[in-house]
Amino acid sequence: MRSRDVDELFAEIRAGRLNRREVLRRGAALGLGAPVLASLLAACGGGGGGTSETAVPTTGGGAAQQTPSGSPGTAPAGQRGQGGLLKLLWWQAPTILNPHLAQGTKDFDAAAVVLEPLADIDINAQLVPKLAAEIPSLENGGVAEDGLSVTWRLKEGVVWSDGEPFTSADVKFTYDYVINEQTTATTVSYYRGIESIETPDDYTVVIHFTDPTPGWFNVFVGPYGMILPEHVLRDYVGEEARNAPFNLMPIGTGPFKVDEFRPGDVVLYSVNDNYREEGKPFFAQVELKGGGDATSAARAAIQTGEVDFAWNLQVQEQVLASLEAEGEGIASVTPGNSVERILVNLSDPRTEVNGERSHLGTPHPWQSDLAVRQAYALAVQRDVIAEQLYGRGGEVTPNVLVAPPKFVSQNTSWRFDLEEAGRLLDEAGWVRGPDGIRAKDGVRMEIVYQTTVNPVRQQTQEIVKAAFEQLGISVQLKSIESGVFFSSEAGNPDTAAHFYADLEMFTNNPSSPYPLDYMASWWGDPSNIAQKDNNWSGNNYERWQNDEYDQLYQQANTELDEQRQVELITRMNELVVTDVASIPLVQRNNVQGQAKNLSGLELSPWTSNLWNIANWVRTEG
Repeated sequence: MRSRDVDELFAEIRAGRLNRREVLRRGAALGLGAPVLASLLAACGGGGGGTSETAVPTTGGGAAQQTPSGSPGTAPAGQRGQGGLLKLLWWQAPTILNPHLAQGTKDFDAAAVVLEPLADIDINAQLVPKLAAEIPSLENGGVAEDGLSVTWRLKEGVVWSDGEPFTSADVKFTYDYVINEQTTATTVSYYRGIESIETPDDYTVVIHFTDPTPGWFNVFVGPYGMILPEHVLRDYVGEEARNAPFNLMPIGTGPFKVDEFRPGDVVLYSVNDNYREEGKPFFAQVELKGGGDATSAARAAIQTGEVDFAWNLQVQEQVLASLEAEGEGIASVTPGNSVERILVNLSDPRTEVNGERSHLGTPHPWQSDLAVRQAYALAVQRDVIAEQLYGRGGEVTPNVLVAPPKFVSQNTSWRFDLEEAGRLLDEAGWVRGPDGIRAKDGVRMEIVYQTTVNPVRQQTQEIVKAAFEQLGISVQLKSIESGVFFSSEAGNPDTAAHFYADLEMFTNNPSSPYPLDYMASWWGDPSNIAQKDNNWSGNNYERWQNDEYDQLYQQANTELDEQRQVELITRMNELVVTDVASIPLVQRNNVQGQAKNLSGLELSPWTSNLWNIANWVRTEG
């Protein structure tokens, strides 16, 4: 089954072109199980509902196409808050609600209930207006032909949850807040290409770019583009940013407001009475509970029905199937754009320099050698991991970039070959000692391999460890609570960004159809490398630097020709893979648990699962 085929089926259902019988026939041909089909039908509401204007972002600045994008089953007028309590379960608990200071998906998702960007991105990679009145295009004059500017028109009459008006000044403030070096915003890479921002009136924002910018829609769009209120945060820019009460109790323009937040535990929300859309949201309250593990989350949503929605069910296929067989809820499976991967540390996690390990100036004693990294890649049984652990939740991939399809390289491959891996290590001078552990010049190959607490990840670790130890590499496994691992705390040595280990494993994904933001994960500029000087807010965790990659990245930032964009970014992916900065394992599909009577969801891989929570409803029956 190809994820592209499923995506196309989903699009046709949403467009109302297929009846129920045809959906079932097509789904069966694709090998989709009944729970998946039920989820698709529930999410799309049988093809009914309203419409709203959206625009397809074109990387070359071309015409925007209008397409229906609705949320079937949305609350009728006068039904605001009639749905009672909506219970959500994120087994990675949020720790901060300011998305521009956040590190993990859990925090962006929790913030998305309250805060909004100018636009968001639906499942078909199309822009949907949020705080914007319309999507800029060449036709409406919003996108400049030379790629040097974009003009956003804002919705009028929008107010923050405290009653203050939302204006263009808030957009400009958000940029100033993020770009301030002392703020150490985790989203700063999305805004570095801006030369200036004009606000000619309260409802117009003109963004001027330093160079032609094909990814103009990466700015103020999606989870990294949420707008901040100037009147609340003007005194908390720069060094004061992390001291703001807002980080725990944000003021937003979204459908809900925060009533209580216990970091690492739970967020309680209630209806934002100032929300602009009549009759929305349907639910009066939202509880986003955090913590636990993926298996217990799956049980709570699918088997017992204790919660309405459970995020990211990274659970063994056999466990998921057994829960569905007797469950109160369903497993919702949609095509994903994320890759579970092993990151290879190019710096030394054991040597300390000025209170910092994994320092850019201390090369790793053996992983700096390409032959060693190649041996690692050959020793990973990706097919076993995908088939035995992920099932419908993932499929093997040799690429770190798997979407959109036009950017997926056809020149990469993978194989499992312990014999070849051993030969590479032998030739590199890493030979087995009396105890079977490889060593060179008195340095033993003893690695620490870390990831989050998660049954699939722990079993993946065990598979990798067994193969590595056959090669003569000692492996110590380390499991870290997700709330710690993905924390933005600069003083926490166990975060993914600190990377005080030899290998680590997690998933992330592009948040834009022009995936240069995602590819910034390997841009080698020192400002982008996670380190003490930037409070470990840089995107490059591997401390990998490659001159060719950096040149391609800079070119892609300004390339307006679509075919050339594809060539540049595809080659960047190939460099990451062939130089083994990361070892891609599986392209993960999005597996969530949800109540059978929950509808209106549009689970887009390009943004937060909660991006359209204002449209979620509970149906009868």
